[in-house]
Amino acid sequence: MVEATLSDIMAAVPEPMLHLSQSGQVAQANHAARVLLGDWIEGRSYAAVLRQPGLLSAIEAAQGGGTETEARLHLTDQTGESQFRVRISPVGAPNARGIRALLLHLTDITHLHEAEEMRRDFVANVSHELRTPLTAVMGFIETLRGPARDDAAARERFLGIMEAEARRMNRLVSDLLSLSRVESQERQRPSTDVDLKVVLEGVIAALRPAAEDQGCSLVLEFAPPEPGLVPVMIASGYRLKGDRDQLMQVFLNLCENALKYGGTGKSVTVRLGWQAGTGAIKGPVLVTQVIDQGEGIDPLHIPRLTERFYRVDNHRSRAMGGTGLGLAIVKHIVNRHRGRLRIDSQLGQGSVFTVVLPAA
Repeated sequence: MVEATLSDIMAAVPEPMLHLSQSGQVAQANHAARVLLGDWIEGRSYAAVLRQPGLLSAIEAAQGGGTETEARLHLTDQTGESQFRVRISPVGAPNARGIRALLLHLTDITHLHEAEEMRRDFVANVSHELRTPLTAVMGFIETLRGPARDDAAARERFLGIMEAEARRMNRLVSDLLSLSRVESQERQRPSTDVDLKVVLEGVIAALRPAAEDQGCSLVLEFAPPEPGLVPVMIASGYRLKGDRDQLMQVFLNLCENALKYGGTGKSVTVRLGWQAGTGAIKGPVLVTQVIDQGEGIDPLHIPRLTERFYRVDNHRSRAMGGTGLGLAIVKHIVNRHRGRLRIDSQLGQGSVFTVVLPAA
């Protein structure tokens, strides 16, 4: 049996590892460590390579104390900050000065901190979203028990506002549950045969009364297929593998937004068609565009529109009953269907929300 050397063992580890000699130099670095820190590190002082006081102190303690310890390493580049957990393990016997050689094993924990940040932000956002309506309801209850106890007109007005705030909280809780459910299913690809044309016809039928109340038109159009697509695919209808209820949720959300922000008396067009897939999506794809004639969106906001609770106009969105979660739900459903969501908009020129889904 061939005896493995320390360099063989380090080379077999996919995560960065450093061997520090008793003299304080980087005696060996595996491939992952050289990719992370640079090829220049071997033979250099560990203090020149690592250069972070907390980590250097932990290394010095392990060199003299002979016990395993942990520290953190923070690295920053053009992509942002990465954080590593560094396990520091003494190896071999100490030299005459009581200094041991060390093995440093670096584990990337950036994703754990990102998840923790997201959790904190999410809790803070939910708390903020619920605090406003709860404060309003509690204030009105106090008023109804006091100064407005015998004022019938004020009582009716306050009860109406309380009902609206309660409905808002109910919508928020409903969207949070929906988002949680969609996220838990995101890696499970749907397998049911769905006709997207039927889904869109159902969305338009459900929203037509609301559109008519606003003096808006909501119409479904069919774009001509691109040349070169397989005729049998087109002849089979607008079919794909999907979750009908979730697809209905996607287009209800997009069409409701188009009606809300498109403006009174304006038209909203839903255009469905076939195209050839590009990039990661191969083969024919179904492309659905929801087109409004509203004020449009500043391109600066577009990259963040699918973030939870992100709103271009907080006051207007809340006044219209928005929870700030709709487009986040849309994004996760589209991801589950292995599709793409694209948003195109210019101020004063309306908006186009495009959903690209692989055909069955």
